[in-house]
Amino acid sequence: MNNLQQATFGGGCFWCTEAVFLEVKGIKKVISGYSGGNAPGKPTYREICSGLTGHAEVIQVTYDENIISYESILIIFMTTHDPTQLNRQGADVGTQYRSVIYYHNEQQEEIAQTVINALTPVYNEKIVTEISPLSIFYEAEKEHQAYYKNNQNSGYCSFVINPKLQKLRTMHADKLID
Repeated sequence: MNNLQQATFGGGCFWCTEAVFLEVKGIKKVISGYSGGNAPGKPTYREICSGLTGHAEVIQVTYDENIISYESILIIFMTTHDPTQLNRQGADVGTQYRSVIYYHNEQQEEIAQTVINALTPVYNEKIVTEISPLSIFYEAEKEHQAYYKNNQNSGYCSFVINPKLQKLRTMHADKLID
């Protein structure tokens, strides 16, 4: 029986989100990419960074639902980025960095809304995470895949990604690969 499912979401720079989910049990694959835009054809990273295409930087994860639930994935996602920042995460500013959950079916839409409602009291500010149907997912260029793994000594990884990984390891230790 095939227990593999997909989830697509963005919470700022996809390098950060990808690094987080590569450490989670049950995640079989993580692909950085783009979704939610209005420009025709496959966008490039440069086009996405302009903010003119309307796409968000996202990741698409393939996961084994016998090991981790979609709800658990969303809780990890919502607690390892700031879902109260509109069109930004820290110094990364623009619609391409928006907090967004792209659902693949009605069940995922319902779970996303339930998770956001449950987490709302945890935050002092309003959660602005968008919940939208997935239309098209475009895989990002090769240099954006496994970015953290391949660039751990870069300043961005040290100052932006490492704190998110530390938050993951503190808050969700029971969900991490041994």
